[in-house]
Amino acid sequence: MNVASCELCQQPGGLLVWEDADWRVVRVDDQAFPAFYRVIAQRHVAELSDLTVQQRNRCMALVCAVERLLIEQLRPVKVNLAALGNMVPHLHWHVVARFAEDSHFPQPIWGVAQRSALALPLAMRLPALDGMLKTRLNACLQLEGE
Repeated sequence: MNVASCELCQQPGGLLVWEDADWRVVRVDDQAFPAFYRVIAQRHVAELSDLTVQQRNRCMALVCAVERLLIEQLRPVKVNLAALGNMVPHLHWHVVARFAEDSHFPQPIWGVAQRSALALPLAMRLPALDGMLKTRLNACLQLEGE
């Protein structure tokens, strides 16, 4: 796949929450899984091993910062992390807060639904969560610079 046909090179991949020259974090608009974020490489790269050690460490620091904030603020049963790239071979991590009452739990979000989709009461909290996430990611960068 070339950059011109890559969905994540051409579009943000969700609602932009934070970005710098190397990475962006977006919230995916998914009613069934409202606390679904992606950490996306700004440049077209397919595999984590294509990055330098420093770039990989930074990627994982961002993924962990998103995960930790979801745990602290939403208290999910589990946070799912995935970097598949089969459909869009552009390096990105899915960070998804999972709840016992979501439609697919305990199956993966792309698995078989276990029950009807419920409206999880998170929608009103998401803009505030996005703001906290932006602050957390900026702080993460400041720590790296020290």
